[in-house]
Amino acid sequence: MAQREFGVAIGLPEPYNRELTSWRERLGDPNASAVPPHVTLLPPTGLAEDQIEVVEEHLRVIAAGERDFELHLRGAATFRPVSPVVFVPLVRGISDCERLEQQVRSGPLARETAFPYHPHVTVAHDLPEPALDVAFDALACYDARFRVWGFTMFERGADGVWRPQRDFPFGGGGLPGPVEPA
Repeated sequence: MAQREFGVAIGLPEPYNRELTSWRERLGDPNASAVPPHVTLLPPTGLAEDQIEVVEEHLRVIAAGERDFELHLRGAATFRPVSPVVFVPLVRGISDCERLEQQVRSGPLARETAFPYHPHVTVAHDLPEPALDVAFDALACYDARFRVWGFTMFERGADGVWRPQRDFPFGGGGLPGPVEPA
């Protein structure tokens, strides 16, 4: 049976979505227009058509039991030399993302991953070392705070672009958007 490729992630609200997409474009990252800025909860996963409804119900139940939380992104970090990636790390909301990831990657989505879970937002991937250095230096002072209101199921199209398919708002309410620094 043919499979479609899905992922689950926390998307970034504006203006952060636009800012980090713009950085990826300026750095020449070929994924800039195909992969929106996000914090992964489930990496790319193949699902057969008859699995999608079960997975959506699984995600709905998880989201219904959650409340909104603050996510704070700050600075730049890298997975080099293990992986050619520069990212913006989380400094707040890490344990919330870890809890969500464990719940999402259970039941019908239980699977092993290649690396331990480390919530982050990728800004440069598979680029030459000089471009990764530029990304690391340029984003050293990056700072963004926003409330996470839920998560989204994305599907990769035949053109390689990841598109949102369904939002799963948390049962505790809350609205997306920037948070003013304390």
